[in-house]
Amino acid sequence: MHSPYHWQILSNGLRLATASLPTSECAAFSIYIPAGSRHDPPNLAGLAHFMEHMAFKGTAKRSARQLSFDLEQSGAQANACTSEDHTVYDARGDSSSLPLLVDILTDMVWHSSLPPREINLERDVIHEEITMYEESPSDHIGDLISQALWAPDPLGQPITGTHKSLDLITRNHLFQFCQNHHFRKDVVIAAAGPYSPGEFAEIINPFLPREMHASPDMTAPFQKGKKNPPIVQHRDTEQLQLAIAFHTPGRHDPGRHALRLLSILLGESASSRLFQLLREERGLCYHISADLALFADTGSLEISAGLDPGSRDEALRAIHGELKLLSSVGPTHDELQRAKNIAITANKVALESTSSHMAWAGESILFEGKMITPAESRARLDPVTVEDIQLMASRIFTPANQAVAEIRALP
Repeated sequence: MHSPYHWQILSNGLRLATASLPTSECAAFSIYIPAGSRHDPPNLAGLAHFMEHMAFKGTAKRSARQLSFDLEQSGAQANACTSEDHTVYDARGDSSSLPLLVDILTDMVWHSSLPPREINLERDVIHEEITMYEESPSDHIGDLISQALWAPDPLGQPITGTHKSLDLITRNHLFQFCQNHHFRKDVVIAAAGPYSPGEFAEIINPFLPREMHASPDMTAPFQKGKKNPPIVQHRDTEQLQLAIAFHTPGRHDPGRHALRLLSILLGESASSRLFQLLREERGLCYHISADLALFADTGSLEISAGLDPGSRDEALRAIHGELKLLSSVGPTHDELQRAKNIAITANKVALESTSSHMAWAGESILFEGKMITPAESRARLDPVTVEDIQLMASRIFTPANQAVAEIRALP
């Protein structure tokens, strides 16, 4: 079967990843900036996220209002997201609107005018965003467990920054971030829709900057140091929010496929061990889940739960009991096969939209440096054995590798 995925190097040196979908009525376009919150300068946490907001606030030829109206006049939409290691700007619309999507998104990313008035207004908006997360215990626990696991590394800072760091960010900081990272040669462009690779390139090339510069020195790889103490925060709440996280290998480690399946069978589905034991069998919680985050050099597996405070100790014993079983015995063959089926089907379901094909192509080039098809990715799960899972569990589920955060009721 012919793969719709392709990548090429454009005239200014940027990599273009595409998915040619002849029957699609939609088109999607994105720009991946290989810099996120872990690349924020010291004391300026939230800079990458602030710049993401400011890209929507006007360019040399369009006001913030014009950007929205020009895009939505055709029914199209644009969005952006900042993560720990990259920022992505994306737009999607009718297939005929691809030239417009490219025009507007490239204008935002490479010609942002950073109007001072808009900076002050958006700073207030982000302050409200930070407050919103802080006032939601189920959201804020994510920032606390990151701090417990990663601090003092920048990975331990909130992606949004803090109220204090946000107030230190100036227009010059935003301008320098844009110059340093938006014009890097390792920026990746991605597109999907009913176009051939050559047609994609023909549409996109005229809107690109003529010259890009070499990538700046990146943040040093994470070095695990002394274990951080648990973080406990008290507030006016009736539910205990509990998070336990473990350092893991990164996205290029040979054991990453076993790690992915371990996270699924531990807590990513209704049939997972933790969901079945803590919620279905013992009724200790309404919510419990596991989540995996992988970066180039490191990663984390996080377990989070919302509990009645009186269930805390029993829940912790149950969680650690399952971790010990997986580390010493591993899963059953049926469990492992079910986890593989969940991962494979989730991948297929996720690729039902034009935008998801674009994201697959772009992230493949950004993270792997080559095009890996979904079928190739799914095939890598098949050789994983029970022994592989057990070995990975014993490798990461150790006391020295663990971080804990809690949000408790006031004493």
